[in-house]
Amino acid sequence: MVYSALKSLLFKLDAEDAHDLTIKLMESFPLFASLFNTHIDPKTCLKVGNLTWKSPVGLAAGLDKNARAYEFLSQVGFGAIEVGTVTPRPQIGNERPRLFRYIEEESIRNCMGFNNLGSDFMYQQVLKLKSKGLSIPLGVNIGKNKTTPDEEAPKDYGLLYQKFKDIADYIVINVSSPNTPGLRSHQTKDALEKLFKALDRKEEEVDLYLKIAPDIEMDEIDAILETAAKFHLTGIIATNTTIMPERGVGGISGKLLYKKAHNIRKACLEKIKNYPSLEFIGVGGFASYNDVVEYWRAGGRALQVYSAFIFQGPKLLSSINESIQSDLARLELKSIDELINYYQRKAL
Repeated sequence: MVYSALKSLLFKLDAEDAHDLTIKLMESFPLFASLFNTHIDPKTCLKVGNLTWKSPVGLAAGLDKNARAYEFLSQVGFGAIEVGTVTPRPQIGNERPRLFRYIEEESIRNCMGFNNLGSDFMYQQVLKLKSKGLSIPLGVNIGKNKTTPDEEAPKDYGLLYQKFKDIADYIVINVSSPNTPGLRSHQTKDALEKLFKALDRKEEEVDLYLKIAPDIEMDEIDAILETAAKFHLTGIIATNTTIMPERGVGGISGKLLYKKAHNIRKACLEKIKNYPSLEFIGVGGFASYNDVVEYWRAGGRALQVYSAFIFQGPKLLSSINESIQSDLARLELKSIDELINYYQRKAL
């Protein structure tokens, strides 16, 4: 009821104004998260890469661009929090209006353009959070500045990787947003190789993921997975927002994205069996426990949400977590891994 009341007020505001106000409130009053606190059974802890998520549902990048709301968000039922996208230098992003709601379809269109306060601010924010102690894993999503020429993009990613590799729990390379001109061209094999080489990464360092678009061709997936495995990435995150020209410029998230993202995820999960070293995190359109189960049946494990959290609030997390706990009890299972394996066996 608390979130419903807040939502009715916030949805009367411009979408970006509502978002900024919400982040400010979460940053200023982290203890208010207790109003939405979701009980998470220890049985729902899931190993993802080299980390342990508190539950299989994390928060995708884009909501908390500058790591200002982690203390609040880490208390409402997420298994992990991903902040960003952060760029080397601060940037204001694209002109407003640049954030739009499709309320009936529980979807969002954004053409933000990596607006953020820059890597120095993010670095200090993450350091401050680490000094207080992180209750759940904190990932940092990184991207290039709009003014950086495409041929110099690997330098931006290399700088950001080196800056955050010792303080982030995991790092995500974002080359899949539709809101930075030319960014998606870095999803080709040759471009990815240049980018990964620029990171100067040691295999045993921080977990590292590549986030891909839902608009890639199916025959591009093998090359992406092969290159990720070659450079010892931890895994793939699929997918980012999608382009729907009939809706306007920008990227669409939420239920309107689900089908396209599901198809790419399903193809990735089938092909990733050939690369056993790679982890997989699903994102894009998840809005219910039924969606989660469908993802598990396709072979997935950990996932992230964003738009559904905007429309449903913490109730989304409590509903999913309660359904997980109900299934564990009903099936007399001892862990989330056993539950995921159960649904995957049912799909065979």
